[in-house]
Amino acid sequence: MNAQLLWWGPLGLGAGDYVQLLAHFAMLSLLAVGGAVTTVPDMQRFMVLEKHWLSDAQFAGSVALAQAAPGPNVLFVAVMGFNAGGLMGVLATLIGTLVPPCTLTFAATRWSRKHERGQLMRALTTGLAPVTLGLLLATGWLLLRPAGGQVTDFVLAGLTVLLMTRTRVSPLWPLAAGAAAGAMGWV
Repeated sequence: MNAQLLWWGPLGLGAGDYVQLLAHFAMLSLLAVGGAVTTVPDMQRFMVLEKHWLSDAQFAGSVALAQAAPGPNVLFVAVMGFNAGGLMGVLATLIGTLVPPCTLTFAATRWSRKHERGQLMRALTTGLAPVTLGLLLATGWLLLRPAGGQVTDFVLAGLTVLLMTRTRVSPLWPLAAGAAAGAMGWV
C-alpha cells in the first residue's frame, strides 16, 4: 500500500471532508449516552447515505470487525475512519469521538471539586444518588434473571446493596466474594 493511500484513504478526501468528519463525530460524541455504539445509526446516515464515503457493507464490516476485536468497543470509529479516509480519517474520527467528552468530563470534574461544598453540588449529588442506585439495581436484576434467579442470588444481591449503601466498604470486596463463590460453584 502506498503512503498516499495509507494517509488519505481510497477516496482522496479533502481537508474540508476531514473537518466535516471530525465535527460530525464530535457532535455525536456529546450525544452518545450509553456509549458510542448508540450513535451508529447516525454515523451510518452520515457516512453511507449522505456522504457516500462507505457502502453499507463496508460500514457494517467496520463495526463488526472492531466489535470482534479485543479492546474498547469505541474502536469501530477508527475502522470506519480508516476505511473512508485512511490514517487521517482515523485521526478525525478518534479525535472527534474522544476529545469532546473527555474535555467535558475534565471541566465538570474541576467545577465539581471547586464547588463540592456548594448548595448546587449537594443538590446534584443528593438527587443523582437514587438514580444511580436505581440503575445499579436494574442492572443487577437484569444480570440475575438469565442466571436462573434463585432466591439465594437475590438475597446476596440485596445484602450487597445494603452493605454498599450503609457502609464505606469498597465495592471490590463483594465483587471478589461473588467471584470466589462462583468459582467454587456455590452460586
